[in-house]
Amino acid sequence: MIPPAAAPDFLARNGWGGARIEPLAGDASFRRYFRIVQADRTAVLMDAPPPHEDPRPFAAVADWLLAAGLTPPPILARDLDQGMLLLGDFGDARLRETLDAAPQREEELYALATDVLIHLHRQPPMVGLKPHGLDQWLSELTLFTDWYCPAVGIAVDADAWRAAWSEVLTPIANDGLGPVTVLRDYHAENIMLLAGRQGIGHFGLLDFQDALQGHPAYDLCSVLEDARRDVSPQIERMMIDRYVAATGADARFEPAYWALAAQRNTRILGVFTRLWKRDDKPHYLEFQPRMWGLLERDLAHPALAPVRAWFDAHIPPKARAPAWNAA
Repeated sequence: MIPPAAAPDFLARNGWGGARIEPLAGDASFRRYFRIVQADRTAVLMDAPPPHEDPRPFAAVADWLLAAGLTPPPILARDLDQGMLLLGDFGDARLRETLDAAPQREEELYALATDVLIHLHRQPPMVGLKPHGLDQWLSELTLFTDWYCPAVGIAVDADAWRAAWSEVLTPIANDGLGPVTVLRDYHAENIMLLAGRQGIGHFGLLDFQDALQGHPAYDLCSVLEDARRDVSPQIERMMIDRYVAATGADARFEPAYWALAAQRNTRILGVFTRLWKRDDKPHYLEFQPRMWGLLERDLAHPALAPVRAWFDAHIPPKARAPAWNAA
């Protein structure tokens, strides 16, 4: 977490000369974040170094979200060629830690997280975003067969894998719901609670640079089936009902929710294995048992029968959560 060499000059050019640069966070990508402290004010420096990263998508989506009435970090300064953005500081009150400390607020805060999506999905999707549909869903699922299965010593029939998922996901891709703007990483560690704000403005949004145009169920299952914290099934049920009631979504929505939750959780099992194997980030393995618990819950739904049959035939119980419980 050493600041980029160009950071002091970038800060000085934008009115933050001499400010302290303190490590704040890294993530699963090459992006890093630093808190900038000068007297009684703070900001956040995003370091998205080229050629590995590009801050332009983040900046473009942030501008769009702000215009749509939501709350991304304000962009105070930009040096896109060097991959740096100076952002407003949302503080340290994340949804995850807030709920860990006050679990009795689960219904209140997940209702607000659902309301953010209700508002987002009432806007026409952001122009220029790439699609997130059947082709992309199926491509993402190869992360499981390419990374997870070899890690647990299983060779699989890729054609049968694709066929099972195609049977489940093709009706979802053709159900006529959406497209909407999909934030794609909408979960409790990317939502900040902002003091002094009410309604959906109480939530500050992070990590949306991979936004796409896709299905309205995707971000809801992202926040309710969270890799990093347990959400009770009762709250999940209540929030699905809340979303459907507010949007007028019909019977097509719920099969899509469980199918895309299963798709996402399967993809993440592969992603976390790749982060371990390829990127030397073994701490992601601690989330694998939770991901299996979520996926098993998704697979219990009738619409997932072809995929459930594939898992039953190819992934024995010992290669699921028990493979990671001691990791």
